[in-house]
Amino acid sequence: MRNYFNYYTEIEEHFQRRRGTLLMLSTLDWALISAWQEAGYPLEGVLAGIDAAFDRYEARQKRAAARRINGLAYCAQAVTQAVEAMHEAAVGAGAPGKPARETGFEPARIAQYLRTVAAELEACTRLVALQAPLQAAAARMRELATEAEAETAGVEALEQHLLSLEDQIFAAMQAAVPAEEFAALRSQAARELAPHRSKMQAVQIRQIEQQFLRRSMFQRYAIPRLSLFYMPPA
Repeated sequence: MRNYFNYYTEIEEHFQRRRGTLLMLSTLDWALISAWQEAGYPLEGVLAGIDAAFDRYEARQKRAAARRINGLAYCAQAVTQAVEAMHEAAVGAGAPGKPARETGFEPARIAQYLRTVAAELEACTRLVALQAPLQAAAARMRELATEAEAETAGVEALEQHLLSLEDQIFAAMQAAVPAEEFAALRSQAARELAPHRSKMQAVQIRQIEQQFLRRSMFQRYAIPRLSLFYMPPA
């Protein structure tokens, strides 16, 4: 299983190091990372692509320190190329080696996290139409917490359950939230993506737009994200 629980943090920190200054990632940047994660882009390929994008940019800029890359979208094409190159190299070299065993996800810690998020879901009251799906998701997360303590399922299977629950919440949210809110967010995503569309594949653009909508709406209505990625570090 790919260790994607540090995926976001590693990419954010690497981008900031290459940029040379602290820059908080935008909602669009996080959506792009989510799209890379869902597409199965390995962390090493993403970091290599970011390096390639910065190297090319700096080589073209006579005054690189005065102008900086301000978003991950600039690196999207280079990241795709780096990942494709890694895939071709892996195919040529044969089957990849067995991944290192991951640690830090002890059953008791996971169970505590699931119960904490379940309580947060139950406390969300801003959208009346979402009360039933949120309560149902909270109940299921408590069941998953018990299963985690008993170690009846692996971390990857648990993560898939959590993502499925989040999909159900997002679907209910799309039905409950006024259409104009989603329209405004889609327009915002389109504006931010416009300068980078020529560097991205159509499927990647759709994934980013969906992740942008999801992240924005969960933030707007103070609904916690469910993935184990959001579990606080030990």
